[in-house]
Amino acid sequence: MQVVAIVISFVLTAIAVPMVSLTVAKMLKVLRAGQPAVGRTDQPVARAITVVKETLVHTRMLQWTWVGVLHWFAFAAFLVLSTAVAAAFPQLFNPEWTIPWLGTFFLYEWVAEVLGLLGTLAIIPLIVYRLRNLPSKKGRQSRFFGSRMWQAFFVEAMVLLESAAILFIRGAEYNLAQAHGGHHADHATGFHFPVSQFFGNLYPTGHDSIGTLENIIFAIAAFKISSAMIWLIVIATNITMGVAWHRFTAWFNIFFKRESDGSTALGGLTPLYLNGEPIDMEKMEDLEEEDFMKLGVGKVEDFSWKGLLDFTTCTECGRCQSQCPAWNTEKPLSPKLVMMGLREHAYTKIPLLDIPEDQRTEEQTAEIERPLIGDESMYGVIDPDVLWSCTNCGACVQQCPVDIEHVDHIDNMRRYQVLVESNFPAELNNIFKGLERKGNPWNMAPRDRMKWADGLDFEVKQVGADIEDFDEVEWLFWVGCAGAYEDRAKKTTQAVAELLNMAGVTFGVLGDGETCTGDSARRSGNEILFQQLAMQNTEVFKEMKVKKVVSTCAHCFNTLKNEYKEFGIELEVVHHTQLLNRLVREGKLTPVAPTDGQAAGKTITYHDPCFLGRHNQVYEAPRELLNVIPGASFAEMPRSKERSFCCGAGGARMWMEETIGSRINVNRTEEAVATGADQIATGCPFCRVMLSDGLTLKQSEGEAREEVEVIDVAQMLLAAVKREPEPEPEKSVEEAAPAEEPKVEEKTPADDATESNG
Repeated sequence: MQVVAIVISFVLTAIAVPMVSLTVAKMLKVLRAGQPAVGRTDQPVARAITVVKETLVHTRMLQWTWVGVLHWFAFAAFLVLSTAVAAAFPQLFNPEWTIPWLGTFFLYEWVAEVLGLLGTLAIIPLIVYRLRNLPSKKGRQSRFFGSRMWQAFFVEAMVLLESAAILFIRGAEYNLAQAHGGHHADHATGFHFPVSQFFGNLYPTGHDSIGTLENIIFAIAAFKISSAMIWLIVIATNITMGVAWHRFTAWFNIFFKRESDGSTALGGLTPLYLNGEPIDMEKMEDLEEEDFMKLGVGKVEDFSWKGLLDFTTCTECGRCQSQCPAWNTEKPLSPKLVMMGLREHAYTKIPLLDIPEDQRTEEQTAEIERPLIGDESMYGVIDPDVLWSCTNCGACVQQCPVDIEHVDHIDNMRRYQVLVESNFPAELNNIFKGLERKGNPWNMAPRDRMKWADGLDFEVKQVGADIEDFDEVEWLFWVGCAGAYEDRAKKTTQAVAELLNMAGVTFGVLGDGETCTGDSARRSGNEILFQQLAMQNTEVFKEMKVKKVVSTCAHCFNTLKNEYKEFGIELEVVHHTQLLNRLVREGKLTPVAPTDGQAAGKTITYHDPCFLGRHNQVYEAPRELLNVIPGASFAEMPRSKERSFCCGAGGARMWMEETIGSRINVNRTEEAVATGADQIATGCPFCRVMLSDGLTLKQSEGEAREEVEVIDVAQMLLAAVKREPEPEPEKSVEEAAPAEEPKVEEKTPADDATESNG
């Protein structure tokens, strides 16, 4: 038995180790083919701490609590029990061998056995969960739709076998030590074998069983080694097997994530880079045609090495897919399938680039020339409908346990399509023209930007007309294009202005000096137009000494806060719900309870705008405002906060027709209506438009009450603040008449004497 175990173990090892080494070398070569990734090595200590938190503490995995807990035990078992596999090699020659000092240290023994037990018990429900959610049973509703199931089951089976093996081999070691007696038996106690002592009951005991026990140990050691080597052989022959390779690559992917502070790659979009350098308008004008053709991502090798590492690390878990608003409304976009498709293409194409052109086969040439974006007729890697279905909501990035930066990759591909190919949805032509000519996507006249203030009973100060610069007031009230031109959003603008005025906050506006922040231009891939708009605004900010900005638009808020720093300006930017909440807390705004003669309190639900919530983690301020409105009750939607469902307007989708699948805004509206709320509150004009349209549709179909309305948080607060206080109750005639003072009879000295004698 010992000889057979040694031969099998070393033959498999001799095959597996070179295979894995060659595969790792190939993987590194593919990663090196990527472009430079800027800002990925700063603050190494902070990055290392993030790695510890996200791996050892499992902070991101625990977003799905019970799955995260079970995965932690499987993960920990894999790490710790790898040492047990290494220890199996010496055991082929000496069954009593153990790791010097560590192997007999009780803490290691306890950790190894407990993790062996819990790793075994944890992987079983995970296997059951996967079986219950097979795509063959649940179709697109399964987050594993499109994942390669055999690979996942193979990995889970290996975890099960390796976790259980430690208990079986330790049980044999326990019996063997007792059989030898002496100092061996002193160690063979329940204290050193807390779990495996019970597995010892499966084997013979006593001095006569020593040979049998040794053979059992040889066999189990060979099994541990063989299963580990088979696992390595399988992953070596499947370089795109992310469900296995992420065990090694995730550590690096997390360390090199975009944000060194450990936050997700949300908020601002990654700048446009060329050869590792950020490209601004000045540099863009000097580009040679060859370099201009490299703007954005047009080929898989145009991704940065971090992008290629992202694709490599994708575990195919499908968390991103389960949360994606496009996928959940029957559209072809799945963030997971995009990563998988790019990974397959990268590991197929990039090695072929080393083959001389005259030596390539037709199939190899076709793969090299395969367009990154193209429909089935073009044999494209990513279908255009997939690319343009993205709302940039960030749900995929928020959910990903290994920090893949889906949104940046999608928008970089959009940049190439717009800037180089001029290939984009026709509807975007209209907003591009409006932004270029009039500074707003509605194509409205700049002189009309102040019309929202008509009818207000106080003066709104405009820079250049009423104030010289923003040193004279505290805040720039950034009205935004929607707030200036869209009828529903104008009501929000008026409400915020009234509230600020009532609270005594000094503010001013830019009026016709304001132009679009460029969010829709950038998110649709038109980086040139975005930079033109951003540069125009930042010059105005610098000239007018703008330092503090309040915005009612979540998209403007995000762009000003996170992206304008690229243009040399640092601003304190707050959302209007944050500032209003602060004013309520300070007692400068006081909501008044409704009286009997006023409308009774209503039930309110709140929709989290993606660019306020997920992108900037502003969740509590709007809710705190809604909860201080007297007489109102709050009903939370099932999908809220980090898991909120998109309205469908982000990523420039506000301006594009939605012709595939069901409508995202209708999906969200149905969820809001199902809460039974009378009012659907939000904090973004884009969300308000989308939800209002969805509500109108549901009301026309008789599936929503006519009195339900979509309204901004600011308008709700204003209504509460402007209520007349409840009048003092009228007093009755008796209550109104002054009470008679009790009469006090004067006492004579004789009376006093009588009382004292009595």
